[in-house]
Amino acid sequence: MVIPVILAGGSGTRLWPLSRELHPKQLIGLIDEYTMLQNTVLRLAGFEGVGRPIVICNENHRFMVAEQLRSIGIDPLAIMLEPVGRNTAPALAAAACKALEIDENPTLLVLPADHTIAHTDKLYDAMREGLALAESGRLITFGIVPESAETGYGYIRKGAPVNGGDAVIIDRFVEKPDLDTAKAYVDSGDYCWNSGMFMFGSREVLGELERFAPEIVTSCREAVAKGAADLDFFRLDSNAFSACPEDSIDYAVMEKTDKGVMIALSAGWNDVGSWDAIWHIGKKDENGNVVKGDVITHDVSSSLLQGESRMIAAVGIEDMIVVETKDAVLVAPRDRGQDVKKIVSQLKADTRPEAQLHTVVYRPWGSYEGIDNADRFQVKRITVKPGAELSLQKHFHRAEHWVVVRGTAIVTRDEEKILLKEDESTYISLGTVHRLENPGKIPLELIEVQSGSYLGEDDIVRLEDNYGR
Repeated sequence: MVIPVILAGGSGTRLWPLSRELHPKQLIGLIDEYTMLQNTVLRLAGFEGVGRPIVICNENHRFMVAEQLRSIGIDPLAIMLEPVGRNTAPALAAAACKALEIDENPTLLVLPADHTIAHTDKLYDAMREGLALAESGRLITFGIVPESAETGYGYIRKGAPVNGGDAVIIDRFVEKPDLDTAKAYVDSGDYCWNSGMFMFGSREVLGELERFAPEIVTSCREAVAKGAADLDFFRLDSNAFSACPEDSIDYAVMEKTDKGVMIALSAGWNDVGSWDAIWHIGKKDENGNVVKGDVITHDVSSSLLQGESRMIAAVGIEDMIVVETKDAVLVAPRDRGQDVKKIVSQLKADTRPEAQLHTVVYRPWGSYEGIDNADRFQVKRITVKPGAELSLQKHFHRAEHWVVVRGTAIVTRDEEKILLKEDESTYISLGTVHRLENPGKIPLELIEVQSGSYLGEDDIVRLEDNYGR
């Protein structure tokens, strides 16, 4: 049995302002109507013998991950929640332990959730070769045949062929090089990019981890054994996992094992690590521009222009990135896309909300969008999915006015329950225990006006909650 392990953590800071800490790139539809996570799972559908996936993510993204899988008809083997980030070696050790509860020695296919692959048939060919090697005890990494000299990737040097096939022994891993070194690597033909994609048996990878990093295996076995199911999720034990050393699977195992093998993959791979990468894989117009949204250009070439909420007009620019969201605009040369993360670092240092949140914030019951705010008031548009309800809660510092603009609401106010239809409203006074439900078949939309001395999201006392928050 092949069990995909989808690594869905990370924040995608170089794709700000579209990617935010609480809504990162793997959960966004950057390329088509599906998110990157959804595309990662869907591209495996045609490979015979692939089982239900284990998806590894963090606490903050859990409901979006569950909803995105549900919407494409995927019932995961587990959505495993990491209480803290410990890099890929502990994540994969925990996944291997969990997989061994299902099968005697399943083969794990490890895929980051934020890659694109244009040619699925070539991926399948590499997977078939990898599966045969994994079943013989090898640990496989998929190296990407380089198309250019890139300084943003690590490289893997090819060794001798394995059994006369396309696979090769891993000679060595090398860190991200400078440009001249990267050019020499590519010109030699002896190197591949390190993709972060792997295939190996659960017992084999745990065995090698026990050889080289036994503390990781000990901590992860305990984290799984003491973990607990919670709604659609499996929570790793926080104490055990937090005590685990932090390390990548490359450093912990692949650079040390004598079982390592690389399969070269040329399948239109891209890790979508910057806005320049989006430009490279995007559909270009006659001037080499990748355009999305309401965009008007004059004398513009080789640029990426993407708007979300308003018109973008550009004149006389070349090789530029312009990305607009409802609360931020990014302008940068295409070749400076790697530096966007420095903007995010500054936002975090200044505790700006734009580093974490969009104006639209997703919750398990639906979403809310900030429309206006000032001292002592703010206005939100709230959308509640059919059949969903918010927690039973109260606030110490704010009152709320609700006006239904679409659908039907059941509102709890202390001991009272009232039904609100379109163009009807209610008032939730400070300290009132309240809940909002959507009993209908269509989304419920309402306008909320908050007023009070403090309007932060942490002024919520939850008394009951269907989502375990």
